Formats: sequence, C-alpha cells, structure tokens
Amino acid sequence: MTNSQTHELNYVTANRFYVEIGGSIAASFSECSGLDVQLDKETYFEGGVNDQQRIFLKQAKFSDVTLKRGITDDVIFWQWLEKFLSPDKKERRNVTIIVFNQAGETMQAWTLVGAVPVGWKTPSLQANSSTVAIEELTLAYEGLKVVVKPSGGSATTGLQRDSLGYFSSG
Repeated sequence: MTNSQTHELNYVTANRFYVEIGGSIAASFSECSGLDVQLDKETYFEGGVNDQQRIFLKQAKFSDVTLKRGITDDVIFWQWLEKFLSPDKKERRNVTIIVFNQAGETMQAWTLVGAVPVGWKTPSLQANSSTVAIEELTLAYEGLKVVVKPSGGSATTGLQRDSLGYFSSG
C-alpha cells in the first residue's frame, strides 16, 4: 500500500498585493512589474560525451521592478529619490511585495534586498484626458528573498548589512 500525500494549492489573484518599504506599508500601488531573476550559465561539451552537456551556473541577474500608482499629495518616493540626487547619505531600503489570497491571508512575499530608486516618471499631462495620472517608481536591488505564508502581520525579512556592506545570504 502506498502512502499518497494530497497537496492543496491555494492560488492568488494578481490584483491583491501590498508593498512594504522599510517594514511599513507606505503606499497603495495599482501595478508592480519586472520582478525577475535570471541565472547566467556557461555550457561545456566534453569530448566523447555526445549525449550530454555540462551546465555551470554563474551570477544571478535581478531585473528592475516598476511600481505604479495614481499621483497623490504624498511625495515619499520623490523624497527618497531626491536623496540620491544630492550629496546627502544614500538610503538603500528593503522593499517587500506581499500577495494575498481572496480570504485576505498573506500567501507569499518577495523582499527586494538593498533597493534603490533608479527612475521616477510622471505621466503626460493632457487637458482633454480623463484618465487617472499614474506615477512610476523603478527600483534596482541587490538580492531577492522569498517568504511563503509568512506568519504575523509583517512579511519583512529583517535583513541587515554586515560590516562589509553585504546582506546575509542565510
């Protein structure tokens, strides 16, 4: 007799998410795109082994993430970007994207480790348009952590830099 284990999948919809910056939900976004990781690889072919190839993995590449929201009177993102435009201290932050199921339970969270703003854009302003004005914030980041069904209210991983400026990989 075999022991079969049933695993029920709990799917989420793409419209149920929040974004935490520095451990608190700072704003509501209407879109998040570009969350992507690619591993570079090198392929080697061994002499005499004609039915296989060897794959050696190299560094990971993280794509920039773009967050979009309707323009409000809250300029928190412009203020963050402005620090990088001036000689003030540059401030990297951990940014966590949290997705929920239909019951409102946190299903998964992706933490962008050491995120920095690399772009900010406003829409074209047109007198004859009736659409919502959407601003975009583009973030580059140093690493990615994934947490499935985090417990508690916050999905932040609490990552800290070591004395050399790197985030722990544990």
